[in-house]
Amino acid sequence: MGKLNGKVAVITAATSGMALATAKRFVQEGAYVFITGRNKERLDKAVNEIGKNVTGVQADSSKLDDLDKLYESVKKEKGHIDILFASAGEGSFASIEEITEEHFDSIFNTNVRGTVFTVQKALPLFNNNGSIILNSSIANVKGIPRFSVYSASKAAVRAFARGWLLELNDRRIRVNVLAPGTIDTPVLDVFGEEGKKALTAQIPRGSMGQPEEIAAAVTFLASDDASFINGIELAVDGGTAQI
Repeated sequence: MGKLNGKVAVITAATSGMALATAKRFVQEGAYVFITGRNKERLDKAVNEIGKNVTGVQADSSKLDDLDKLYESVKKEKGHIDILFASAGEGSFASIEEITEEHFDSIFNTNVRGTVFTVQKALPLFNNNGSIILNSSIANVKGIPRFSVYSASKAAVRAFARGWLLELNDRRIRVNVLAPGTIDTPVLDVFGEEGKKALTAQIPRGSMGQPEEIAAAVTFLASDDASFINGIELAVDGGTAQI
């Protein structure tokens, strides 16, 4: 029997990387997963990769109508939620002199606004004793030049968990935060091979994390193994944020 046997999970932005690896792991552990993605072709590909016990819903987490569509699908097919991994996020570089309204709004709409309403709109379907995992980043505690807007958005995500766990205490819904470090996903290709080497050199472990390592951490937080863990920020970063 898997750690998530019989559970219903929602994972946003799960067409690649960490969230896709998590969806695959959840299914291996016995869960049924609903995944979202903005691009229909990539979403269909992800559903095919997962293979079973999965429904794909084309949705943008920053758009409330799309979230309504997602949860209507969950309600129709399964009727409840046990686990939510609010994974959707985006980031781009801009110095303080370069920040524009468009840059700020794009990041905060997805990372902050999207997280709030992804959780809020899930709650009517949530079973008591459920688990919510919010996707932050070690950037919320590390100074990174030209990445301040992204870092601030992820600090907001961390702050949400502290308040929400108290608000949801009567339902015994746990709220925890995942803070990934540098993970070897296609998004890093923009740095090129030399850039990746420079990023790797900053990791005490000496190698980047793998999406499957993130999936293992999220599975732990989602499972009964973490039943007494509430409100933490779990850094999965090879030690980068600890030095």
